[in-house]
Amino acid sequence: MKIDKLGTNLVSIFHRMLLFGIGAATAWAALMTVVKLFLNSWPFGYASVQDLLLLFIYLEIGAMVGIYFSTNHMPVRFLVYIAITAVTRHVVDLIANHQSVWDIAAMGATTLLFALSILVLRIGSYKFPSDRGKVNE
Repeated sequence: MKIDKLGTNLVSIFHRMLLFGIGAATAWAALMTVVKLFLNSWPFGYASVQDLLLLFIYLEIGAMVGIYFSTNHMPVRFLVYIAITAVTRHVVDLIANHQSVWDIAAMGATTLLFALSILVLRIGSYKFPSDRGKVNE
């Protein structure tokens, strides 16, 4: 039906526009982080591990947006990678602020659960391959 096709096209346009916005915002945030990193570390400063991990988060978001643009498929695995990087960034903050060993251990257990979830996703995509494109979960 024509109305179904119109609805599908409108939803597709909305997804693409929003995805482009997410990609642009990610690129802008990454650029501002790099500028801040260089301004704060000039002339004899350093880049913190947290700054570098934040750049990795931006990289994963950018990769996820690019994959979605090319395949119309959202790789769940990339979301888990982002979560692992965010938890790692939080662990660095906990260590820097001399937090409880139990807090750090809890974040380590969280990272382990995320890693196991990636293993489950990879095994599932191997045993039950998707016919949607090149990117598997």
